Amino acid sequence: MQERLGIAGSGAIACGLALVAARHGGVLLWARSAASADRARAALDAQCERLNGDIDAGRVRIETDLGALREATTVVEAVVEDHAAKCAVLGELAAVAGDDALLASTTSSLSIERLAQASGHAERFVGLHVFNPVPKMRLVELAFPARASQRTRERARALCADLGKTAVEVPDVPGFVVNRLLFPYLFSAVELLEETEMDPTAIDECMALGAGHPMGPLALLDLVGLDVAVAIGETIGAAVPARLRALVADGALGRKAGRGLYAY
Repeated sequence: MQERLGIAGSGAIACGLALVAARHGGVLLWARSAASADRARAALDAQCERLNGDIDAGRVRIETDLGALREATTVVEAVVEDHAAKCAVLGELAAVAGDDALLASTTSSLSIERLAQASGHAERFVGLHVFNPVPKMRLVELAFPARASQRTRERARALCADLGKTAVEVPDVPGFVVNRLLFPYLFSAVELLEETEMDPTAIDECMALGAGHPMGPLALLDLVGLDVAVAIGETIGAAVPARLRALVADGALGRKAGRGLYAY
């Protein structure tokens, strides 16, 4: 791989992206605390086990010193889907990244133009929306700010190709393409659940078998994270079901919390 990847974040997207890059060489992953670093290492090892040893998690070097990302030629922000949080991290990354480093965000719904401004380097900024689980999902939605240079655009496309992903350039609109179309559908499944009191498994089975979807909408919401789903819904202007807001308020965030629309 032509780029050396540095990733700021320790959640599912950050770890998944790190594992994909680890197929091709060493990767740096920054976690804010020792506890976050330990959780990231455990998540990396667990994902590798599920992938039957296809990837060597030992190629992912986890650091708690942000300055370590200075070694990377592409630095990717992959923290919580919140504008203020992402802007704060991007400001920190811009201070340590090399003068020629690509700066990227894995945001799934936020304004690339505004994040690029927060980075201070819009000419070398890109929105790199990968999908969970990252090792399995082929698509990357690429979104560029207006000032992105031609070289930035070429390097971003080459990075996606090196990672074995299919890049599709999308407009910088809330939710891009996939989430703009997907989340109103997912929310309608929750509304149907409330209206009919069906078993969640029945709704998911109908959509998996009848529409050919690999996963039903309710299980997918739990996989995405109900807090993330609410944030995306608010960003794209979709009506977020009250049941989702109540579950989030109760800490039932989906798979990562052990309970959501399903119990795990």
